[in-house]
Amino acid sequence: MRLSFNTIRVQKRVPLTISRGSYAGASNWCVSVEDEGVEGLGEAAEFSILGVEQSHASIGNDLTRCVSLLADLSPWQRIEAERRLIAANICSAARAGIDIAMHDWAGKMARYPVWRMLGGDRKSNSATSVTIGIATPQAAQERLAQWKSQGTVRAVKVKLGSRDGIEADRQMMAAILEVIPDTVSISVDANGGWSIDDAILMCQWLADRNVDHVEQPLVQGGESHLGLLHRESPIPIILDESCCVSADIVRYADVIDGVNIKLMKCGGMTEALRMIHTAKTFGLKVMLGCYSNTALGNTAANQFASLVDYIDLDSHLNIVDDPFVGAQWNDGYLINNDLPGNGVAYANAS
Repeated sequence: MRLSFNTIRVQKRVPLTISRGSYAGASNWCVSVEDEGVEGLGEAAEFSILGVEQSHASIGNDLTRCVSLLADLSPWQRIEAERRLIAANICSAARAGIDIAMHDWAGKMARYPVWRMLGGDRKSNSATSVTIGIATPQAAQERLAQWKSQGTVRAVKVKLGSRDGIEADRQMMAAILEVIPDTVSISVDANGGWSIDDAILMCQWLADRNVDHVEQPLVQGGESHLGLLHRESPIPIILDESCCVSADIVRYADVIDGVNIKLMKCGGMTEALRMIHTAKTFGLKVMLGCYSNTALGNTAANQFASLVDYIDLDSHLNIVDDPFVGAQWNDGYLINNDLPGNGVAYANAS
């Protein structure tokens, strides 16, 4: 197969602030695998979590190495490709871009949508959440209004873990609760911004306000406190940054309630499916999440939509001039199409 890649630069309509910083845009890679006259597309998006820094440049360097590593393989050979790339220490985002493209290629060759080949359905029973970043109370209310003007909102994820402390978190959350309809599901993501004491207090406070679950309340490295938090929290605890691959699920299964799977941090759709099966084996909830992905990466993740419990694939909805079109946000749900492969096309295709 022939592997190639080119830069995608994305700009957010509204910058996103989380506990680790603010993000106004990103530089990602569009990855292409071609064989037998068919092209499969994937996305490799830069991201940063504690101890993991995958920049646009470092991903590009690894993709360059992959050209020769995979030259003798067919896109059908996803498992062998994955084995070689892990052995060569290729970063997870580069592996994800290639693996997504290989899935897309296989679906196009078979003339079936990938979601159908996975035994799934066009959509999840869960609406995709839209994200409100850390902000002043008034700005948080305005952000919710912006989302509502863009489409039907059925689920909201609120970023907490403010550097100004949990009182600032409470003020922002209270402002959102003043204006959010009772019919909208609400969750919280602290991105590791709380201490164990603050996490216990906030989980109890949020439970009284009908928050569905809390994601990554403790910083990476603070996993030894998960058992205590799990016992004290009245609402479910979902791991994100502390859980990258299926082996991490096994490690923490007894002290959590669910995991957030992101294609970039786990290495692609092949490992994502392992993670779904592993989590379900332990009776855990599963969320699909994203970084600054376009519709290319988020539509690939949404192929698993009917197999999971929560959808958090909204980054492309906050991108100016997304170069791709794929799954459509309709009535609050992200719905796959019936096109072969992952169902993504270039937005400017004639």
